[in-house]
Amino acid sequence: MQYRSLGQTGILVSRLCFGALTIGPLQANLPVREGAAVIRKALESGVNFIDTAELYRTYPYIREALRGFTGDVAICSKCYAYTRQDMQKSVEKALIELDRDYIDIFMLHEQESALTIKGHWEAYEYLLQAKRKGLIRAAGISTHHVAAVLAAAAVPEIDVIHPLINYAGIGIADGTREDMLAAIKTATSAGKGIYAMKALGGGNLLTRPEKAFDFVLSIPEIDAVAVGMSTVHEVAYNTLLFSGEKIPETLKSAVRRQTRRLHIEEWCRGCGECAKRCRAGALAVKDGKARVDKDLCVFCGYCAAACPDFCIKVI
Repeated sequence: MQYRSLGQTGILVSRLCFGALTIGPLQANLPVREGAAVIRKALESGVNFIDTAELYRTYPYIREALRGFTGDVAICSKCYAYTRQDMQKSVEKALIELDRDYIDIFMLHEQESALTIKGHWEAYEYLLQAKRKGLIRAAGISTHHVAAVLAAAAVPEIDVIHPLINYAGIGIADGTREDMLAAIKTATSAGKGIYAMKALGGGNLLTRPEKAFDFVLSIPEIDAVAVGMSTVHEVAYNTLLFSGEKIPETLKSAVRRQTRRLHIEEWCRGCGECAKRCRAGALAVKDGKARVDKDLCVFCGYCAAACPDFCIKVI
């Protein structure tokens, strides 16, 4: 496994970051012990970086996976807090549920522009205070937007940016692949640590994983790439790929990578909460039910969290 320092944070991270969304309730919904075993396999294979968020509800999985593990592991979490009080609650919740003395990186989740960062600044100021107290080591934002990457690059207090990038440009909300690459370059020049998301386009590029990962890993400004994994076979596959080693045909067969889809149950009553939540504009209510545009969906699963009737799932 290859490692890099994440920007100027001093945090050494594996280039493969374990994306914990996939194992949790919004997607595979694995039992805690089973999901923890997948994370533990990644840790034992050299992965020392885990990406999660309060929304994902995967803190119990990570805590179980770390039980008895003696290596250094960097964890990034995120939340949507606007106020200082709510951000404090989110950080404290993460510390308690992960059983950690500090969180390596804490972020504002899904920022869109300079305006949204400004709107969340009271919450971000708490992160700066938490950093001074040693409760977190670095702070930053995650985003699907070029504008937010550029805005964050101009803010000295932002340490790390977690942007969406893939070779097809799938999921970039306000520009092209080239626009995002230019923004990432600007952010790196400003000293920001960069770790990417959605290299596989939320599952849309699963038929070409080598091409997808080669593209993202070839971008010199990217320190690490968060990849969702829900089986030990996927962990083995990705750790070999990220290490530049040959992947046995038997392992390729075991993984059986197939394009995922967003499943909407028949009992959907068309309330529209999922469409409101979808930042990709992939959901709309038509004929009284939620419908998905397959070309726009990035399979984040956030719509499932917004559904009051539990009728949406990534499968």
